[in-house]
Parts: sequence; C-alpha cells; structure tokens
Amino acid sequence: MKKKMTMALMMTIAITANAMNYTDARREALFLSDKMAYELNLTDAQYDAVYEINLDYLMSVNMASDVLGPWWSRRDADLRYVLSSSQYARYAALGYFYRPLAWNAGTWTMHIYARYTDHNRFFHTRPTVYVSYRGGNNHHAASAYAGRTFHAQSAPKPAASHTSMLNHRPAAQPQPAHHQQASTRTSGAVRQQPTHSESARRSFGAHR
Repeated sequence: MKKKMTMALMMTIAITANAMNYTDARREALFLSDKMAYELNLTDAQYDAVYEINLDYLMSVNMASDVLGPWWSRRDADLRYVLSSSQYARYAALGYFYRPLAWNAGTWTMHIYARYTDHNRFFHTRPTVYVSYRGGNNHHAASAYAGRTFHAQSAPKPAASHTSMLNHRPAAQPQPAHHQQASTRTSGAVRQQPTHSESARRSFGAHR
C-alpha cells in the first residue's frame, strides 16, 4: 500500500512539475500576442514586447500554482510598462488576455482558443523578435520594459502574401469593439501557421 502511494505521488509530481517547452510556448505566445495586437491596437514596438512577455510567462510556469503566481504577476507588471492606460484597462477586462492560462487535469489550457476557434488565423505578421528572442527578461529584477516608449509608433503590418486565400476565408471570428478602427490594419488578410489542435481550447500535456 505504501509503495502504491509513493508511486502515485511520483506520478503527480511528474505531471505538475513540467514547464511548457520552448516550441509549444513560442507557438502559443505568437497566437496570443497576435490577438492582443488585433484587439488592443498595438504598435510594432508593443507587439514585439507583448510577444516577449507572453513567451517568458509561458516558459516560466511549472505547476498549477504558477498560473496566477509570481510569474503571472511579473507578466502583468511588465505589460503595465508596455500598454497605454486605455489598452491596459481593456486587457484587464478580457479574461482570455488577463488570465490566459489554466491548469486542468494535468494539462495546460489556453483560454484564447475559446474566443478564436480558428487556430490557423493570424491578423499580423510575426513579431520582429520571433526568431531572435528565446526568453529570460522576466528573470531579471528590473523590468526590461521600464523607461521605454511604446505608444507613438506604427501599428503591426497585417499578414501578407496570402492573397490566394481571400476567396477561402474561415468563418468569421469574434470582432472586438474597435474593429472598425482595426480594419485598416487587418485588411481581411489571413496568415496560415502550423496546424493547431481542433479543440475549442488548446490543451497541452504537461508531461512529455
């Protein structure tokens, strides 16, 4: 009996003590950041910073207690430097942005996929730091985003080189309140990325 309890405990630790790997974290940070750029009307500089912050957060969580723990607090603190007051207010009001990650039955779940069910649709090109940034800013005591200017620059470019898809658009996605303002940025363009899960919310096995 004691041996069985020990084995069960070891299995629990194995499930809950694994961070999301870099490949998964980068994919999910890109999808989340793209939707934040779309709904919050981010500038290029904001888009890059938001991607870095989201990647750092997703790569740092190791167990259920981390979802809304110190790494989540650091993400929120960094985003306060990056977003304008109106952008931050909207971000904080949207649960799929404010608390993007959940831990359910041994898997990571991204809430954004309940909002955007087409997992292959992107509104913008990749951030300029997508290839070069591999995480780590949130491991420094001082924020990498403090004292920088993010609010008065151009908006991210809409996803390009997909004109052949314009006649085969996916079903309409939920529109944010500012979608009329965002129309000049999205231009109806769609960006194909590597196929995601078909489920309404993306889950990841935490043990690999």
